[in-house]
Amino acid sequence: MTTVTHQPTAIPPNVLEELREGDDADVIPRPHVNDTDGAPLRCCLRRSRAGERISLVSYAPLRRLAAEAGVDPGAYDEVGPVFIHTSCCEGPDSAFGYPFAETGALRAFRRYSTEGRITGGTMVQLPKDPGEAQTTVDRALHAAFSDPEVALVHVRAVEYGCFLYEVRRP
Repeated sequence: MTTVTHQPTAIPPNVLEELREGDDADVIPRPHVNDTDGAPLRCCLRRSRAGERISLVSYAPLRRLAAEAGVDPGAYDEVGPVFIHTSCCEGPDSAFGYPFAETGALRAFRRYSTEGRITGGTMVQLPKDPGEAQTTVDRALHAAFSDPEVALVHVRAVEYGCFLYEVRRP
């Protein structure tokens, strides 16, 4: 079991239901049976397995934060593709540690204020050792939250620029 200091959060169940009906780009998702392992699922924060029914949907992660706070994220209200299960799943396993911390992967840690504005960011090369990769993610999040203006961090895959998960200030 890996202990995490900061809790990674998946897309919330109520938002997943909305996305399954029509995504944030106003497109009706087209579910399919995944034929290989490996798609990063943002509903349960794990990789997909062959034979699972998944959908690729457009998601705007700052849109809901802005609505909660009553602010306008402006140009930061970007929409991007994410994989989710076609129907409800068990959600994330908190004992897993930081998701998608593959060794050697590049990750971007984008920092946002409560108004949904970018306050900074950093790119991190994860080490080859899985335990060290988890520690590296934890250190990057500690560094991000050392700035009192940072309300949340979006962890993204550098290769595709995809949103992987969110971490809110503890």
